[in-house]
Amino acid sequence: MSKIRVALIEDDELAQIGLKTALKQRDDIEWVGEAVNGSEGLQLLQRLRPDIAIVDIGLPDINGIELTKQFKQSQSADEEAPTKILILTLRDSENEVLAAFAAGADSYCMKDTRTELLLEAIKATWEGNSWIDPAIARIVLSQAKKAKTVSQGSQISTTDPLTERELEVLQLIVDGYSNAEIAQRLFITLGTVKTHVRKILTKLSADDRTQAAVRALRSGLVG
Repeated sequence: MSKIRVALIEDDELAQIGLKTALKQRDDIEWVGEAVNGSEGLQLLQRLRPDIAIVDIGLPDINGIELTKQFKQSQSADEEAPTKILILTLRDSENEVLAAFAAGADSYCMKDTRTELLLEAIKATWEGNSWIDPAIARIVLSQAKKAKTVSQGSQISTTDPLTERELEVLQLIVDGYSNAEIAQRLFITLGTVKTHVRKILTKLSADDRTQAAVRALRSGLVG
């Protein structure tokens, strides 16, 4: 059996050392490299093309969700053995979980999970399956039910399309950014962001930000 080639993108030095030590002891895993921020991580993955990339969300410069999105877009559709992304993080908010999967993550694991479960997640992901930490499974299940309801509900309005600014805000919602973070990135006030979000929800016939993100992705409004 060939070894699973694993790379890690993690800015926490202690977490990096602990994970590296644990995985290097495994006969079925080959440690190929690590990076401490998103930019270096993206270059590392593009250069080494590991089987599994373990990626933290809270990285300096570009976060793990954006890294995942950029790397997945850089992979060829006909690549024989594409790198699979396993998110390993302390973050379990609904927005970030769904944004990670929307960006192309294959699996999602919490940092406080036992080593045995992490190894199980790595193997399952390598075999082509999505591994979802039990701690966030409820979020994925809940969203699946919402998506089914949305698909049976009203369509996105074509008589009142989203403005260019609303599309910018919507893209950032899909990428997992909070209202405060969106305000900072677009150099607008928090109140203005909230106004845009309200209009987006109305135009997409969505009950909340998460449902709006799902509708936007399913309809191709954002990537």
